Amino acid sequence: QVHLVESGGGLVQAGGSLRLSCAASESTFSSYTMGWFRQAPGNEREVVAAISPSGGNTYYADSVKGRFTISRDNAKNTVYLQMNSLKPEDTAIYYCAATVRVPPTIIPSQYDYWGQGTQVTVSS
Repeated sequence: QVHLVESGGGLVQAGGSLRLSCAASESTFSSYTMGWFRQAPGNEREVVAAISPSGGNTYYADSVKGRFTISRDNAKNTVYLQMNSLKPEDTAIYYCAATVRVPPTIIPSQYDYWGQGTQVTVSS
């Protein structure tokens, strides 16, 4: 069982930045593909970014390419999402998730463990 805890959400103006963190309890964190997903009211949960266990492979949704960066520190059992040039349409609850599947998958149902989510609100 992997316990994931997100932090770093908040309220920011359009054009601003936030850095989300997701800390994992599992000592074998480096074995997991990690993903960031988001869900806005009335919308389905969608992938934002994913990263392979070693960090060598990454995936980004088209909507965030060039603005968001996913990274991980396996020594700290933590995955990050740096979000720059934020837009009001980025407003959502952001979740991190873990799966043993490789290469990185963008399908939510293929992730085994989920955090509780952190709210990101971007004002115009």
